[in-house]
Amino acid sequence: MTDADPRPDRRSVLSGLAAALGGVAGCAGRLGGSGAAPGSVSLLAAGSLNNALENGLRPSVDATLRVEARGSAELARLVDEGAKDPDVVSVADVALFDGPLRPDWFAEFATNSIVVAYNAETEGGQRLAEAGPESWYRPLLSGELALGRTDPDLDPLGYRTLFVLDLATDHYDTGTDLRAAIPEREQIYPETQLVSQFETGSIDAAIAYRNMAVERGYDYVDLPPEIDLGHPAHTENYARASYELPSGKVVEGGLISYGSTIRHRSPAVLDVFDAHTTGGYLQEYGFGVPDDYPRYTGDVPETVAS
Repeated sequence: MTDADPRPDRRSVLSGLAAALGGVAGCAGRLGGSGAAPGSVSLLAAGSLNNALENGLRPSVDATLRVEARGSAELARLVDEGAKDPDVVSVADVALFDGPLRPDWFAEFATNSIVVAYNAETEGGQRLAEAGPESWYRPLLSGELALGRTDPDLDPLGYRTLFVLDLATDHYDTGTDLRAAIPEREQIYPETQLVSQFETGSIDAAIAYRNMAVERGYDYVDLPPEIDLGHPAHTENYARASYELPSGKVVEGGLISYGSTIRHRSPAVLDVFDAHTTGGYLQEYGFGVPDDYPRYTGDVPETVAS
């Protein structure tokens, strides 16, 4: 997708899809290749969306919603390889819709930012809180606390963690390459289990999305706009960081933006997609929703895919 692609508004997109969908009720969707009953909708989504989808979206739709949450890079690969075949795919980085997935169109529907969440009840968490926005990296460098993060090969939060460390090195003029000095393999947890490690006592702090801390009620340190990947004015600065995925695809730093597309169309799928990408539940669970979202990229299909 390019900046030259048309961006129709939500009403025109959904009207066009609704016209194309007439008489196609009950198209089966699959998360793993098996058929689904009419009125059932399968949604494969980024791990950071899981709680919002289960507790915010699910109660608001009539369809039987089947949600599976994984790291976005992993789920994109699984769909591309044919191992997963959901009705709707939602990722935490729209760059993944430019490879390995290449849908004809998608909607950007939410934003986020990177924070450092911490457990205020542990000594390590208290040290992070005391360090604050200007020195949060110091207790991480000194090994004064147990840090959690996610796998950069499996999800955008993992490689965005590295982007933040990269950008922080220059922003704070640390004299130490934070991206090289801080990460260790034993810090890695699945995205859907990262913040819950506070409850087990495994970690004192986690580099996480803001919504993950908000929805679980954990304290967090806000990072400067220049490095938190959440402010459009600093997009050019974010792009200085990059990471190469196992596939060879190189992803660059940028504004965090979630994207969604429909793969198998039916009236039930369209209703779920509309609620998913426009619902107020997103803000309730800590996501940002800019005034111009959902924002569409690409060409809306005129006929229904079989």
